[in-house]
Amino acid sequence: MTTASQSASEAVRHFSARLSFETDVSDVAADLAAGMENIVVIDSRSLDSWEQGHVVGAVHLPTREIAERAETVVPPDAKVIVYCWGPGCNGATRAALEFARLGRPVKEMIGGFEYWVREGFPVEAGDGMVTQRCPDPLTAPLSGASCDC
Repeated sequence: MTTASQSASEAVRHFSARLSFETDVSDVAADLAAGMENIVVIDSRSLDSWEQGHVVGAVHLPTREIAERAETVVPPDAKVIVYCWGPGCNGATRAALEFARLGRPVKEMIGGFEYWVREGFPVEAGDGMVTQRCPDPLTAPLSGASCDC
């Protein structure tokens, strides 16, 4: 049966592991707003995608360039957060794997750029213009408060 759950202890191990390696857009936005030190947010998408819009303060480092450029772009003590387009894309997982292969601590921002925008966080275009959309009522509270989950 595919809907049967595993044992509680297996579930604890599984979900604890996921939380060790994943974060969501609300948590990343809160950490950035609080000025948390040593966080480097990496946008692993193409240059065209980056120019279209990206997380304010993110660093553009396409997955195929991580092995070659990470050492010069990301400080050695940084907490790396990677993202790609959204939940239908595994680009952030691939980018996270590249950082892990380099021995760097890394988390994947689940929801990616899609949910960053849908939750109403600021977006910077390639020309430096920052915009912010209203939150999508299906993804975030309209009050601007966090979901408190």
